[in-house]
Amino acid sequence: MNTTQHVASLGQSLWLDNLSRSLIRDGTLAKMIAEDRVSGVTSNPSIFQSALASSPYYADDLARLKASEPDVERRYEALVIPDIQAACDLLLPTHEATGGNDGYVSLEVAPRWAYDTAHTVEEAKRLSAAVNRRNLLIKVPGTPEGLGAFEALTTLGINVNVTLLFSVAQTQAVFEAYIRGLGTRAATGADVRRSKAVASLFLSRVDTRVDEQLTAIGTQEALSLRGKAAVALAKLAYQRYLKTFHGEAFAALAQQGATPQYLLWASTSVKNPDYRDLLYVEPLIGAETINTLPDKTLDALRDHGQPALRVEEGVAEAAAQLAELARLGIDMDAVGNTLQDEGVKLFDAAYQKLLQQAG
Repeated sequence: MNTTQHVASLGQSLWLDNLSRSLIRDGTLAKMIAEDRVSGVTSNPSIFQSALASSPYYADDLARLKASEPDVERRYEALVIPDIQAACDLLLPTHEATGGNDGYVSLEVAPRWAYDTAHTVEEAKRLSAAVNRRNLLIKVPGTPEGLGAFEALTTLGINVNVTLLFSVAQTQAVFEAYIRGLGTRAATGADVRRSKAVASLFLSRVDTRVDEQLTAIGTQEALSLRGKAAVALAKLAYQRYLKTFHGEAFAALAQQGATPQYLLWASTSVKNPDYRDLLYVEPLIGAETINTLPDKTLDALRDHGQPALRVEEGVAEAAAQLAELARLGIDMDAVGNTLQDEGVKLFDAAYQKLLQQAG
């Protein structure tokens, strides 16, 4: 058993935070699935922007689409949906072997609809139909409007990856939206056993922002907290997960065969070179969790990772660290809201560049 297989044996799913036609055609993704037990794939506008810029396999299709498809967004979708479908097909055996609990590929709704509930719902329905794979997750942002869309989509039976979460409060709101959506679906008599959702909590950006504030404060006490906020909030978010989905709030739905909304650790490549490259991996290994890793972080885990169940360790210390941040005047909910708004803007900027490439 290699290191990545060991992580999977501990109950955490490893998903690849990358997708391109090159990964599919040269067999790299298939190899990761077979040898590393990679059991899912996440994509976003930044990932596809890089794919179109670096992979040689899009040029012919793009030239053909420029001659036949005048709408640049439909042109972009025509380029990437086959990649999503191919990744779904590669992961279908995983999906079937886990009874629909794993083996998913994520595709994002255009970021410009992040603050528009109705359009997000319609776009999610359209993209879901276009991909036509049962192991697809539609990515919807965790904005207030996105949560309304998520709840509606859950009621409709469309599976969702709620993205751009940066705080415990945002994560809890997502859990509650999932339970409401499933409850409404169950009340109509619809089957909830095939419903699936994940909640993507972004980590490295939290530390980057909080570290800036701690450095500005400059005291020894403040500086000692650098690089600790993201893992602390992830550990507390996991405690909320356990309380929510293994408690009374979810009990009735669980009896009907509904599955919990797993936490997904996102933005797991370290931004500060002084930090250990597996800072957002090793401390957060735990059952019923997902970690989505860029290639470089997956390589690091395979090379020198030390897997162990750690996500439930040091919870009191994590709570104390966040309490100390609050005492220093750092409001983690405000940090989360700011980062979420910035995340929408960053994804939209990447999406606009992507459309320029497809144009």
